Amino acid sequence: MDKIRNFCIIAHIDHGKSTLADRMLEITQTVDVRQMENQVLDDMDLEKERGITIKSHAIQMNHKGYTLNLIDTPGHVDFSYEVSRSIAACEGAVLVVDATQGVQAQTISNLYMAIEHDLEIIPVLNKCDMDNAMPERVEDEIVDLLGCKREEILRCSAKTGEGVPEILDAIIERIPAPKGDPDAPLQCLVFDSVFNSFRGIIAYFKVVNGTMKTGDQVRFVNTGKEYDADEIGILKLDMSPRKEISAGNVGYIISGIKTSTEVKVGDTITHVARPCDKAIEGFEEAKPMVFAGVYPIESEDYEDLRASLEKLQLNDASLTFQPESSMALGFGFRCGFLGLLHMEIIQERLDREFDMDVITTVPNVSYNVYTKDGGMVEVHNPAGMPDLTEIDRIEEPYIRASVITTADYIGPIMTLCLGKRGELVKQEYISGNRMELLFDMPLGEIVIDFYDKLKSISKGYASFDWHMNGFRPSNLVKLDILLNGEQVDALSTLTHRDNAVDFGRRMCEKLKELLPRQQFDIAIQAAIGAKIIARETVKQVRKDVLAKCYGGDVSRKRKLLEKQKRGKKRMKQIGNVEVPQKAFLAVLKLD
Repeated sequence: MDKIRNFCIIAHIDHGKSTLADRMLEITQTVDVRQMENQVLDDMDLEKERGITIKSHAIQMNHKGYTLNLIDTPGHVDFSYEVSRSIAACEGAVLVVDATQGVQAQTISNLYMAIEHDLEIIPVLNKCDMDNAMPERVEDEIVDLLGCKREEILRCSAKTGEGVPEILDAIIERIPAPKGDPDAPLQCLVFDSVFNSFRGIIAYFKVVNGTMKTGDQVRFVNTGKEYDADEIGILKLDMSPRKEISAGNVGYIISGIKTSTEVKVGDTITHVARPCDKAIEGFEEAKPMVFAGVYPIESEDYEDLRASLEKLQLNDASLTFQPESSMALGFGFRCGFLGLLHMEIIQERLDREFDMDVITTVPNVSYNVYTKDGGMVEVHNPAGMPDLTEIDRIEEPYIRASVITTADYIGPIMTLCLGKRGELVKQEYISGNRMELLFDMPLGEIVIDFYDKLKSISKGYASFDWHMNGFRPSNLVKLDILLNGEQVDALSTLTHRDNAVDFGRRMCEKLKELLPRQQFDIAIQAAIGAKIIARETVKQVRKDVLAKCYGGDVSRKRKLLEKQKRGKKRMKQIGNVEVPQKAFLAVLKLD
């Protein structure tokens, strides 16, 4: 066990985690030269295309007689749950900071997460070979943040490989060996799982105590299910089977599990014959922040969609879903995501990996609705709101948002945050002309387009991170959209009373552009309860019935127009309005 080191790499987006992992794999000769490619650990096409890491990836390397288990983590705020799981399986973390950009919001939040778990931190300055690198200044920021000595900070360039061998040596010297007893009862922490269509579900685990051998009978503590360990092994670029894995090591288990609900991330594995006293603690469930309905375009694909979501959930433990139905869209699922990018990725993966065409409704957050009889209902979907007469008050979730930016963009960023009902908590200089602004903001306001706007007004320089900060009472109303007097429940939203009229008006104008014209007038109305606050009309397509009348009495023309009018009225009674997929997406991009 003294020869094992478990560590993860944490950083803000685009600071060079995956490239650093590539160099480490090359230096330790874990990956064959022929298999080597850029971002070798990002095995999804989507990750390579967008240049972001979505999943944590575990891989084992050997260096100077030591076994190093590396877990590469995502950097985007929406995937911080992946990071928290990786941190739970490690004793140390390599904190990568870009020498051209300095410390950013996600660096700080990932760092705090690692410090909470008592991880040994190795600060690394990356991209030191670039012309616009400012190593001295960024080192000052790291010293302020970590309180470490300057000489503890390592400099490297992940692209050229310069300084990477020193990082590997530092990992061996500074990160403590895992604690645990190979002879104690078996205790393993499941930190990830994947679905394989031939082998069933493969769980990745870290052995905390004890030893697991091939063929052992094991029990998953939370679900209480028992299995035979058909194959166990360690994770190289591919899986490589082993006869036994003992305390401190990271590996995988294949035991022919077919159903996804039987493996929970954060579960404990133990022996059936000699179980451990208690499960491993300190592992929290993911809390979805953004909810949206996902519906199949063809209603007969409902069961396929359920199966696809279950398989995706295995690979992405932070996705939650439950069945729901809608008048406009039929049967589907209400899914919980960690953020908008997460939602976009899930949609894309459903399309690519499972060939599912889906419609996604307007995303919203969950609200606590208190009724007059003292009860409390958690509402994820505006359609589930109790009647207005029964509601005492509505509380919405608030977040503490941290924005790090240069002083040049403070004005526009303040305007943006205050316009989203934010309250400035404090602002302070970090170093030079870089500032951190702290805001308390309603989560519902940042769900749709806040991140994109922040990036565009700061020319990509501002970094953003947030965490939950409780619920507060708020003056919210339910805004309904009616087409010819019929409510389209998939377009309903909960919004603040001050924004409702403006939002309703913009929504009606947008729908007017998107709805195809019919043979009859379509009235698009926005309503709060019974009060209509905005209206647009999509004009009917009509045939010129007067074309054959040239001259003659006006009563002939009137007779033809009256006949057409009766026909249009009959059509309007039986005609229905199809809402195109574009309309649901357009609501997200109203500005």
